[in-house]
Amino acid sequence: MLKEINNVFQDFIFLLFPEYCYACSESLVKGENIICTNCRLKLPYTNLHQLEKSDNVLLHRFFGKVPVKQALAYLYFRRSGRVQHLLHALKYKGVQEIGDLLGNWYGRQLHEINFHTQIDLILPVPLHRLKKQKRGYNQADSFARGLSSALDVPWHDQVLIRQKNTSSQTNKSRPERWANVAEVFRVVKPELVTGKRILIVDDVLTTGATLEACALKVLEAGAEAVSIATIAAA
Repeated sequence: MLKEINNVFQDFIFLLFPEYCYACSESLVKGENIICTNCRLKLPYTNLHQLEKSDNVLLHRFFGKVPVKQALAYLYFRRSGRVQHLLHALKYKGVQEIGDLLGNWYGRQLHEINFHTQIDLILPVPLHRLKKQKRGYNQADSFARGLSSALDVPWHDQVLIRQKNTSSQTNKSRPERWANVAEVFRVVKPELVTGKRILIVDDVLTTGATLEACALKVLEAGAEAVSIATIAAA
């Protein structure tokens, strides 16, 4: 009886204060959370994890720059599209649950191809402490958490740090982006990296300069191999 009363009360609250899909802004129906069913079906999935490495155009971006074992992105980034709306809410509106949810969804898909057997530790691309203090969180952490939960692989946010508070990468060319992050990152706990297969994760991959810089530092610290995964790729 108490359970039925609670259910009725929850339904009443949902009617008074409906929740909205962060991808399309339409009202969610009972049973939906964060992203509506229609948007989940229509999100631009890359399915890169199903391709041979020779067909993975994302992996090609790192050829000749840094030895990346695998490069993956869950979604394609489209300006003014569903993915941009999701990332904006994740990054600027404090909706960290979006990162956890997408990480969990993607992690389940990667688990099906036994990707969890290819990595030992997940590291999110770090924010500088001042920027993290201002925002209150690092959006890459939530994606790392979701992946970690689904893959049953540990993640750590205090292994790789950003030691310089650089300017935004937005609207910079690739050479400018690389120069902006070349000596920004540092591995402060190399003992957790040495001999390990590391997955570095971030929200969006554009030119790849930031992830490239992180990968180089992790490899210099003694990692056996580095792979990359992001929520979206532009």
